[in-house]
Amino acid sequence: MLSIFGGKQNLCQGSRRDFLTIGGLSFGIGGLSLAGVLRQAEASPEPNSKRHKSLINIFLGGGPPHQDLWDLKPDAPSEIRGEFRPVATNVPGIEICEVFPQLAQRMDRCAVIRSVVGCEGAHASFQCMTGWPESNLRTIGGRPSMGAVMSRLQGPVDPSVPPFVGLAAPTGHRPWSDSGTPGFLGPAFAPFKPEGRDLENMTLQSMSLDRLQDRRQLLSELDTLRRDVDASGILGGMDSFGQRAFDVLTGSRLLDALDLEQEDPKVRAAYGDGKPYQYQYDGAPTCNDHLLIARRLIEAGVRVVSLSYGRWDSHGKNFDLVRDHGGKLDQCLSALLDDLTVRGMIDDVTVVVWGEFGRTPKINAQAGRDHWPQVSTALLAGGGLRTGQVIGATNKLGEHATDRPVHMQEITATLYHALGLSTADTTIIDMTGRPQYLVERQPIAELV
Repeated sequence: MLSIFGGKQNLCQGSRRDFLTIGGLSFGIGGLSLAGVLRQAEASPEPNSKRHKSLINIFLGGGPPHQDLWDLKPDAPSEIRGEFRPVATNVPGIEICEVFPQLAQRMDRCAVIRSVVGCEGAHASFQCMTGWPESNLRTIGGRPSMGAVMSRLQGPVDPSVPPFVGLAAPTGHRPWSDSGTPGFLGPAFAPFKPEGRDLENMTLQSMSLDRLQDRRQLLSELDTLRRDVDASGILGGMDSFGQRAFDVLTGSRLLDALDLEQEDPKVRAAYGDGKPYQYQYDGAPTCNDHLLIARRLIEAGVRVVSLSYGRWDSHGKNFDLVRDHGGKLDQCLSALLDDLTVRGMIDDVTVVVWGEFGRTPKINAQAGRDHWPQVSTALLAGGGLRTGQVIGATNKLGEHATDRPVHMQEITATLYHALGLSTADTTIIDMTGRPQYLVERQPIAELV
């Protein structure tokens, strides 16, 4: 099988020079299909400069404390309100946590949801990637993530650029680095993950790029390939990996997007690198440059980029953690909003920042907050949404939603809407042949 796996480099470190190689070519089940090779040989894809709707899904793994980010309770008792104070934003009447001074001056480009409900309570990204509990349709593979759905329904913008990329760095608690599964759609629609093994040098050890491009040479390499009918669809999914690897090898847009050395140093400095990584433990590092890579990937033609930022499971030292993670997120998220605005992309790119649940109103004996799936919060920006507003409210202790509860599926539906898909009538066929709606709820009316 054509392999795109290899050695260890870290995207958080920025250098992408000479990272893509192939460790030899072999063909057979799961290899590069003859039909795929011929289609590739016939096509000479030109860079696609058309604007496309896209999503950057920033998952705050661990459950960020809602009352220490966007829903402060300054009038609550000290054991509830904690150490932070609210700061005014550039939208009159909206206040957020003091650790976000830069984002406060960009609140007109954001919408804060303070009444998110429907959280399953699991320490996983699944709901933030799909809108569904992980158990839904598990017997047939589970619900596909938004990135997988976009890959299936809209396909690539450019043949050399995968439509769905996951930037989540590997984590000790693996569900926190789940970039979004393909679910019942199958492996053909899984995210391309330029991390870990996918970042190993892929050298053409025995074949030059010219030979790879030559149809006759390819056909001679493929003379033992057998394409039998595979009712399960697994062969087709495996074959798509080979074709995707071939497309990546014969194009440069993805490689250029991943190479931060090509970026303006002033822009890189604006995002920062999120170092030193603190409070990481078994979670994700605070890779600020992942947000910059996400913007570059969108420009290259990716439709959905998902990433995991930090470890927010603050059972202890909650306020120290939020100062660290929040300050770094303030820098890179503000830089991303500025970057998208300057480049004229802000109305086409939707950014969502959220976690799997909120945290307890009462501070524990370790100066931490524990799990609280009853309510959480989210921030959305761009995408042509009606920003500069707060939706929903919680009671004075931050325990539950009192005004306009917003279900997690409503947020997912809003993201689909911004991507150009109607959740009211769009379906995808599962492996049993039944049509499945993307979600069961409609977009947030206040935003669309």
